[in-house]
Amino acid sequence: MHVLRVKYLKSLRQASLGLLAAVEAYPVFFKTRFGIHTFFMKYSIDVLILDKAGRVIALKENLKPFRIFLWNPLFDRVIELPKGTIESERIQTNSTVKLVFLA
Repeated sequence: MHVLRVKYLKSLRQASLGLLAAVEAYPVFFKTRFGIHTFFMKYSIDVLILDKAGRVIALKENLKPFRIFLWNPLFDRVIELPKGTIESERIQTNSTVKLVFLA
């Protein structure tokens, strides 16, 4: 099991902006079924898509700026991470992730 400390982006506005305004990536969690984009971002990120049990359903390493990432819309739990986190934490499809939400 992997434990990730994340900021929960609860509002639609927060989730819509995600990391777009951030100077550098930090771990965030939000819910959406419609895919994500990295338009106007200045850095690459890693992305995890989880099911309700916290199992990794899809992942994308090194999602570069000005790209789109889509997945099965049955799943709505998204974690955006700094580039290299998936590799350094050895996260794979079917890994289980426990989230610790930061204040």
